[in-house]
Amino acid sequence: MTTTVSFAVDSPAGRRVVSVAYERRGSGAPLVLLHGIGHHHQAWEPVLRILAAERDVIAVDLPGFGASPALPDGLGYDLRTLVPLLGSFFETLGLERPHVAGNSLGGLIALELGRRDLVRSVTAFSPAGFWTQGERRYAFGVLRAMRGAALTMPMPLIEQLSKSASGRTALTSTIYARPGRRSPGAVVSETVALREATGFHETLEAGLSVAFTDDVPDVPVTVAWGTKDRLLLRRQGIRAKRTIPGARLVRLPGCGHVPMNDDPAAVARVVLDTSR
Repeated sequence: MTTTVSFAVDSPAGRRVVSVAYERRGSGAPLVLLHGIGHHHQAWEPVLRILAAERDVIAVDLPGFGASPALPDGLGYDLRTLVPLLGSFFETLGLERPHVAGNSLGGLIALELGRRDLVRSVTAFSPAGFWTQGERRYAFGVLRAMRGAALTMPMPLIEQLSKSASGRTALTSTIYARPGRRSPGAVVSETVALREATGFHETLEAGLSVAFTDDVPDVPVTVAWGTKDRLLLRRQGIRAKRTIPGARLVRLPGCGHVPMNDDPAAVARVVLDTSR
């Protein structure tokens, strides 16, 4: 079940109260999971059971996404805000330098958490920030198109499309290599999450100038990329390896941009291996 916690953070306009929704399962060393833009913590549902067998798993809805409300006035959706905010979230839950795994936007945030030594290990699946300007424009264009489609499609059509493998392909093939595997209910839920994401526009705006250019030398890092990623092309993984020479670079055969659905066993294995 989803729980919401509230805590105060600093902003240029003074202290502000932020609320973050999350789901917690399992026991062991703490492991925080971060989703991508327009998604919600349920993106990790295919691997939660496997991870929770060995870890205290905390799957987070980032502010402005899923069940987490938008950030209050005075707080932006950039890394300068989100990274210390998550540090405060860790402190509120009593998590001392947890392991962290993130996908896309969540992967970028996870790497920045590692760079600031706020976590024990980092597993980043197709992290943002290793693009050329052309690749970024392409990805943002695709994301805006997905958001536009989610906003304009009536709910009966979304529900009808989700009932067939071809319909689920039409709705989600940009992020999944095997969209037919996604359940109808999950496809409806994540399409609704995309259309209702209050932080979507601000997060894209914050990403216009983002490039991850620093090493992460003090914690174990794995960067994993699906060979069928259609949003952030897999050659960006080579750039990530050059930027973070000590990172382990893993290819995920047959996986798309959100690999947790395409190959749950492989994704869980990569996360657990890194966090060991």
